[in-house]
Amino acid sequence: MTTDQDLLIASGAGDRRAFALLMERHAPLALGLAMRMLGNADDAEEVAQEAFLRVWRKAPQWDGEGGARFTTWLYRVVLNLCTDRRRRKPMLPMDGIEEPPDPGPGGLERVARNQAGRLVGLALADLPDRQRAAIALCHLGGASNAEAARALGVSVSALESLLVRGRRSMRDYLSRRGFAAAGDLL
Repeated sequence: MTTDQDLLIASGAGDRRAFALLMERHAPLALGLAMRMLGNADDAEEVAQEAFLRVWRKAPQWDGEGGARFTTWLYRVVLNLCTDRRRRKPMLPMDGIEEPPDPGPGGLERVARNQAGRLVGLALADLPDRQRAAIALCHLGGASNAEAARALGVSVSALESLLVRGRRSMRDYLSRRGFAAAGDLL
């Protein structure tokens, strides 16, 4: 299997197939992180596209000798773009009309899951940026604590503190809205 490092170096040399493979591997992660940070699919898609445009542009300068992993750098780029996007006026979603629940079997469960997901999204959006980023990276994005700490530019213990405070704030947010089993969602 070709490493991200190899793909990035090949991309820097103009290999479009290597870049496409790099995107295929990491675009879902970038999009998911942006979606969790921004809460808006249109903004998240734009951020993910811009992040990979920056990857393409910066690939020729990538040396990889500094010890940084590609994913850590990509997390940082996405987080910075999300911070910039949050400072701007948010885009309105194109489809503001919610679809009716599926009347077939399992529809009620799907609606409950969607509502719980929206509630968790609101709780996440209520957090300060650094706590939101820590939770989005570690709990929702699958990054290790060490990777997330590097992406955020903090120590692992500082990241763990952000995670503890973020989870506590989210549980409090959910409890205030009558959701007793907040632990099931987090």
